[in-house]
Amino acid sequence: MISGPWVAPFPRGRRAAAPGENAHLRQWGFRMEVKLLNIGFGNTVLANRVVAIVSPASAPMKRLKEDARQTNKLIDATMGRRTRSIIITDSDHVILSGVQAETIAQRLVSDPSTREPSASAKAVKE
Repeated sequence: MISGPWVAPFPRGRRAAAPGENAHLRQWGFRMEVKLLNIGFGNTVLANRVVAIVSPASAPMKRLKEDARQTNKLIDATMGRRTRSIIITDSDHVILSGVQAETIAQRLVSDPSTREPSASAKAVKE
């Protein structure tokens, strides 16, 4: 076993993080849950990174798109189709999507893991 001042052992009762896990968060019992948001045509975005979903019709949104293009923070996920929504992330990236903003917002809100069971599902359980 390697030992020395540069090797920090895991606290008693904790396991080593699997490849791909955040070891420093896992060590203290935190677990990051990754939820993907489908933005159309096989493209997904991390749902917890989305700040805003807006319509591209207004002049400020067109300026925002151009500014993002100049700073290399524009991601075009329209697959050659017309831009129907703009997604803004917490890292100031601007993502263009070919799906309506309302549809993406519904997908974001209607996450099945956060919904309460319906009345019929409750009746089946009882």
